[in-house]
Amino acid sequence: MSEFQFVRLGFGPDSVEYQEAWDEQRRVHAARFADELPDTCLLLEHPPVYTAGRRTADSERPLDGTPVVDVDRGGKITWHGPGQLVGYPIQKLPRPVDVVAHVRRLEEALIRTCAEFGLETSRVEGRSGVWVLGDPRQTAEQRPALGGLDLDFDPRLQDDEFDARFNGPEYAPSNAGQRREDRKIAAIGIRVAKGVTMHGFALNVNPDNTWFDKIIPCGIRDAGVTSISYELGREVTIADVLPVAEKHLREVLENAELKPRLVEKAETPGNAAGSPRNTAEIPGNAAEKTAQETVENPVAEKATA
Repeated sequence: MSEFQFVRLGFGPDSVEYQEAWDEQRRVHAARFADELPDTCLLLEHPPVYTAGRRTADSERPLDGTPVVDVDRGGKITWHGPGQLVGYPIQKLPRPVDVVAHVRRLEEALIRTCAEFGLETSRVEGRSGVWVLGDPRQTAEQRPALGGLDLDFDPRLQDDEFDARFNGPEYAPSNAGQRREDRKIAAIGIRVAKGVTMHGFALNVNPDNTWFDKIIPCGIRDAGVTSISYELGREVTIADVLPVAEKHLREVLENAELKPRLVEKAETPGNAAGSPRNTAEIPGNAAEKTAQETVENPVAEKATA
């Protein structure tokens, strides 16, 4: 099955509750594994919801006890809600699965989507997703003050545990654009089971980004969030972005030359003969788990967080 299909589940007043969409993902995932469906991308909006990947720390969750849905994807905590285009590409990949390559393809499609609206975006080494880059030459002393507050001294430069949630709006993730810092415009978190992908991306089109101020988005304390509308200084809607995103997702995902993950031969401890052991020979689920655990480690892989 080479055709790539899109299913628009619901937007605006028809936005889809997270649990309902998760159940639909699992249904489509099972059908794709059985080759009953082609590769499929579910596209939708959610009502406001926080979701936490497996690596989310307790200290990154909302301080006020706001409910969080714990999910089986990689990555950490994020928010979904109105004004955000969410996509769940459910695609069969060759084994052993190259999770990093799949993430890179999603990033590329979203970078192209933003570019079509005149917005330059990029990757950031060691961090997944799509970013609007800040000014790398700008020091804390050069950042503009917000609301008359003085940012000459930035405690984040000295405190690895700095928590913006305790320190007012001048440090809020939603204000990163005013501080001219790196800011994430699209988050990516995936899972691979039985060689088939689940979960996917969330592209901020025109959401209320203050929802992110209750959490440590993606566990990142020294950057923030943004949206297409904010960066362009004009209103852009989901309806505007949806066909453009579909076009670029199809171009990238349908036409990609899918290859198995490259594996290295290594000496097996205790093997007197010293014969190499190829990790590609690990049974399917174990090999995929190995790949997934690797991609979730930004230090080891320099790919996603």
